[in-house]
Formats: sequence, structure tokens, C-alpha cells
Amino acid sequence: MAVNPVPEGYHTVNAYLIVDDAARAIDFYTAAFGAKELFRLEVPRPDGTERVGHAEIRIGDTNLMLCDEWPDMGALGPNRRGGATSSFVIYGPDADAAFERAVQAGAKVVKQVADQFWGDRMGTVADPFGHQWTLGTHIEDVAPEDLTLRMKEWAKAQNAQATVT
Repeated sequence: MAVNPVPEGYHTVNAYLIVDDAARAIDFYTAAFGAKELFRLEVPRPDGTERVGHAEIRIGDTNLMLCDEWPDMGALGPNRRGGATSSFVIYGPDADAAFERAVQAGAKVVKQVADQFWGDRMGTVADPFGHQWTLGTHIEDVAPEDLTLRMKEWAKAQNAQATVT
């Protein structure tokens, strides 16, 4: 019997986060985004403590892998690198409620929730570990030709605002 090359519950491309405290990150993602912990492997350190060598959580229908930093292997989280090197988008039925829940769990506001020209209502937060998360709800299907016009209008408004400030 052949084994599926993509494990059940995973996609072809999967995210793997490196954080400075994976155990605390799992607690945060559970509180902020409703994550469910699937697996955790703790590895002993020479000093007798343990670090998370590999863990997996599920947010909605997506599995996410994470681990503690491994500086000796060049695996550093965003806080040690000086900022986020990627960001995530979580779609759900109520962007405002999801945003508020993340802030209540300890996320910092990057951009308040607002309707966007491409048809989503979105806001962005930064987690305590340096990763950025945009929480959104799709509210309108926008035809490609309308999207182009809206983007030009948005860019014009941004440019006008930049010259004022």
C-alpha cells in the first residue's frame, strides 16, 4: 500500500514558526486564535531544562508547526532577528471579534480592523514572539477590473496622504 506523500491534515506548503518560547507561544495561540495542540516533543538541554524541539497546533483547518529557537543551528525567531520575516492571514466569520480576542490575549495592534478595497475586512496584530497575524473576513467579491480601479484610487489616496504628512 502506497503512503500519501502529503500527510493527512497537511497541505503542500506548511508554515513552521521558530519562537523564543514555544510552550508560551502555544498557550498564546490557543488563547488568541483558538489553536488546538496536536503534538509536542520536548528535548532536554545540557543544563537540565527542556525546550520544544517540535510541536504542532491546528488553527481552524490548518496545521502549524513550531519549535523553540536553536541558535547553534541558526534557527532564530523574529525578536532575535529584529522583526517579522513573514506574516499570516487567518480568515473567519468575524474579523472584529477575532482581533479583539487576540488583543485580549496579549497581541499588539499593528493596524486596526477596517474594510479593505479588495473585499476583506481585516486588522493586523503582532504576537509576543514577533510574528504578525492579519485577521480577516471576506465581505465582498470584487471583479478583477474593479479591483484594478480600486487599487489605483487607493494608491492615489495614499500618495496624497504621504504628501500632507
